[in-house]
Amino acid sequence: MSTNKTDYFSTFCKISKAFGTTLNKQELLNLIVQSAIDTMDAKAASLFLADEKENVFVPVAQKGLSQNYLHAGPSQAKKVVEGIFKGGGYLSIRDATSDPRVENHEAKKAEGIASILDVPIMVKNKAIGVLALYTATPRDFAEDEIDFLSALADQGGIAFENARLVNRMRMNTEFFHDLSVSINSTLDIKKIMHIMSADVAEIFGVKGASIRLLDENKERLELVSSYGLSEAYLGKGPVSAEKGIPEALKNRPIIVSDVAADEGVQYREEKRVEGIVSILSIPINARDEVVGVMRLYSDVKREFTDDDIMLAVAIAHQGGLAIQNASMYLTLQEDKENLEAEIWTHKSWF
Repeated sequence: MSTNKTDYFSTFCKISKAFGTTLNKQELLNLIVQSAIDTMDAKAASLFLADEKENVFVPVAQKGLSQNYLHAGPSQAKKVVEGIFKGGGYLSIRDATSDPRVENHEAKKAEGIASILDVPIMVKNKAIGVLALYTATPRDFAEDEIDFLSALADQGGIAFENARLVNRMRMNTEFFHDLSVSINSTLDIKKIMHIMSADVAEIFGVKGASIRLLDENKERLELVSSYGLSEAYLGKGPVSAEKGIPEALKNRPIIVSDVAADEGVQYREEKRVEGIVSILSIPINARDEVVGVMRLYSDVKREFTDDDIMLAVAIAHQGGLAIQNASMYLTLQEDKENLEAEIWTHKSWF
């Protein structure tokens, strides 16, 4: 069943208008799902977002499906996405009650689902979810229908990415404001570093973070603050400045996308047990000299983007300023004490 192209055009006009008048991600996703049903004369539609940690799809917008069906069991993200790309960018299921490429056949039969069309939601060439269309009668989907649903999925990807960027901007603004206030209100380096490690882990959505500073001999990286890491992992042993990821001490951000495959990483087995998969190491500078390293630890394989690196460098720079401020204060205090002592020894002058 092929839908009139005029309906496609009208649908996209409506969605484009919505993008221009609202920043509410949920409203946009609901509109995309409803538009898929109305324009393609379907029983239901659902938009899923991939949860990489659990390897499942989580429904974030749906229309026409019962709660019983939605709770029948999550789809395996990897399996579905692989099926989509094997099918040339979509997955068309004529008989959803028996096709081995999909799960929960009995639940689909009870729900009255006959056919399914799945298309990926792409952001920066990566599949982050799936837009699924369900029909009540068996159906072979026409090429223009597949193209239309794929275009709707693209709109979903734009909605996700816009919401992510807005949220990132808000969090970044709040973070830098709070960090600036902390730097200006205290010279307690450990307190500032703790704020940095906790907030940076939240901003990047990673498992944990740590901040280590070079010792006096510049041989070891001593732990100053950490967040999200177990005591067992933190107590694994000394961290050498010449091992592990020394490039960061040469003032270069370093990404280890797969800890298990990188033989140069120190304490690889301990990292595996901790669930660490990818690492971003950022140098911390004070007075144009590398004094330590800030590291972000991801429990899923992650390719840190240029924007991620730029943000992490900016945060590490704030940490360096805090260290520099504290160092200058201690130097002034020492000079003041020496001056007072010297004046006291010459009290006879007065």
